[in-house]
Amino acid sequence: MMDREILKYCLDSFAKAGADKSQAVLNRTKKYELNIEAGEITLLRTTYNTGLSLTVIDNAKKGSITINKSDIESIDEGIKNALELSKSSDVDECYDISYEQEPKEFTVGDNEPDLDKMYSTLQELLKSIKELYPQIILSGVMEFKHNVSNFSNSNGVNYTSSKGLYTFSNFFSAKEGDKSSSFNGTDISLKKLERELLDIGSIKDLLKESVEQLNTKSIEGKFLGDIIITPDCMKEMLEYYTGISLKDGALISGTSLFKEKLNQPVASPMFTLHANPVSEDICNGYFITPDGFAAENLTIIENGNLNSFLLSQYGANKTKLQRSKNIGGAYIVEAGDKKLEDIIKSVDRGIILSRFSGGRPSVNGDFSGVAKNSYYIEEGEVKYPISETMISGNLYDMFMNIEGISRERINFGDAILPWICSSGITISGK
Repeated sequence: MMDREILKYCLDSFAKAGADKSQAVLNRTKKYELNIEAGEITLLRTTYNTGLSLTVIDNAKKGSITINKSDIESIDEGIKNALELSKSSDVDECYDISYEQEPKEFTVGDNEPDLDKMYSTLQELLKSIKELYPQIILSGVMEFKHNVSNFSNSNGVNYTSSKGLYTFSNFFSAKEGDKSSSFNGTDISLKKLERELLDIGSIKDLLKESVEQLNTKSIEGKFLGDIIITPDCMKEMLEYYTGISLKDGALISGTSLFKEKLNQPVASPMFTLHANPVSEDICNGYFITPDGFAAENLTIIENGNLNSFLLSQYGANKTKLQRSKNIGGAYIVEAGDKKLEDIIKSVDRGIILSRFSGGRPSVNGDFSGVAKNSYYIEEGEVKYPISETMISGNLYDMFMNIEGISRERINFGDAILPWICSSGITISGK
């Protein structure tokens, strides 16, 4: 059967079993992968993956299952198991599928990779690293992934998306004699391999900093200071921030401190946050939400005011609030009006936070962890790279107490983020 026929077969089977509603999603992914280990290209491989996700709702009970085969015997077994799971699940009147929408097809990127370009691009990167940063030991993966996703449900929704993108994920450290730096790394996504990797994202800066971090110093004492959060670190902070305040779990449980804050200030007026999965500026976004709606771009926070939560249809039904236009991710933070160098000059005492190692913030926003790959600032000057230093604060306060946002931003392909300076963070040295 063709992919669309498989989905129809699944929905028809659920209907014959008497189910009220059903949904089927078939993903086929082809991946080409070049690996780097310790600065050498070591492996080229191609993999093919299939995933068929089935959801059925009957009498307000839901069953979901995903299988990795698409032959008729496996499909029948998956349908049977999904129905059995629904019978044993708890009743929840908020279970639902997306309403009828116009059929759509979405496409981004190429269907096939330029393998020669993948190899030559990596060779060029490794050559440049050996010349510019001979202390660096780099490992990573260059991938081209092509995914075709077909979505159908019993309300007549039919979507197809085709996405072909290059991604480069890497991690590295510097080593010189007995000294070594802490590991660091970054990820970028690209439609085309048209530029040197060193000129994309934050790779060049992070490599340079890793060499500098062969010689770290400890900060003396404990103080309340500023942190300048780098774009790489901001990706993680935004996931924490939205997770504890704006998404299904936090709002359904009632733990979100923003639950009564819609259309009210929740952050500094300098801060505007978008989730733009279908923006032309974001190549690694998404077109379809998991619950079956066409994704739309969304301004979550505008000049500090909360415009929207990030609720799925289920979350909206549970909370009696509005479903959001997307599920988050593909974050874009509006650039500020200051150069990064001027933001640094404005810091009396603090750090540039490049990587945070710690547990997830608590539901009230409190966090504590280790600042890695970071720098000490005093009287407006970057003094030296620091050895691992404890930092603690509150995530909600951190976004409220923003002192500056840089003009400069990094486009990672899945996010576009600036440097953000915030005050009131406890920094603990020796």
